[in-house]
Amino acid sequence: MSSESCDLNKIKKIVKEKAKEGKISCPMAHKIAKELGVSPKVVGDVVNELEIKLYGCQLGCF
Repeated sequence: MSSESCDLNKIKKIVKEKAKEGKISCPMAHKIAKELGVSPKVVGDVVNELEIKLYGCQLGCF
């Protein structure tokens, strides 16, 4: 599934479900991206749009 074919609303829903107290770990964001077949940047953009804080970042990918 490419980033174009993956529904952004689906990504937003999953990110909101996984985010605890307005935060989500970088490894979890990467896992979401892998499971949905999108780039980590797509998930990172959604996280930023939802104003969710990332923590435990790996190499500053987000």
